[in-house]
Amino acid sequence: MLTKKGSATRQRIIEAAATEIRERGIGNVTLDDIGRRSNTGKSQLFHYFPEGREQLLLAVAQREADRVIEDQQPYLSELTSWEAWRRWRDVVVDRYRRLGVNCPLGALITEIDRRTPAAQEVTRQLFVQWQRQVEIGIRQMQDLGEIDPELDAPSAASAVIAAIQGGVVILMTTGSARHLEAALDFCLDHLRGAQLRPSGKH
Repeated sequence: MLTKKGSATRQRIIEAAATEIRERGIGNVTLDDIGRRSNTGKSQLFHYFPEGREQLLLAVAQREADRVIEDQQPYLSELTSWEAWRRWRDVVVDRYRRLGVNCPLGALITEIDRRTPAAQEVTRQLFVQWQRQVEIGIRQMQDLGEIDPELDAPSAASAVIAAIQGGVVILMTTGSARHLEAALDFCLDHLRGAQLRPSGKH
């Protein structure tokens, strides 16, 4: 069990490693680089991460995955109106536009999980959780009569998450959030188009 000070030091190391990876790429980052940024020596690094680099990268992957969800709250958990969906959409697009190539999701899918097998499971769980939150939002809108109950909510949620991930990958290459914005808007327009038909019309 770590002390409060120990927990803070461990977290500082994780944040330093995450920043280094986002800024320079995982292949260019050494433990010495992380130590300098976190103001810790190698003995401290191995004290908190005795298994070395792989253990630290796994901790970074978990932190980056947590940030992806945290940064969308409370909007992601409140998808109960079209206005709420629009607010969530704006938060997602604005955040990735602002962060650009330094976004946590980009670091996960293009850097960390390719180098650390255990991190692949962290990324998988992130997408499961994220998709589940979107699916809950779709089902809530179905319960409110805003989306046709015949719509396949899991598949629709999968499409929304795929649109975001694809948009972020393109953003990592081009530096532009235009594709992310267009793909997400297309998905939301599809959801809005799947509203209940007026009574008596077939």
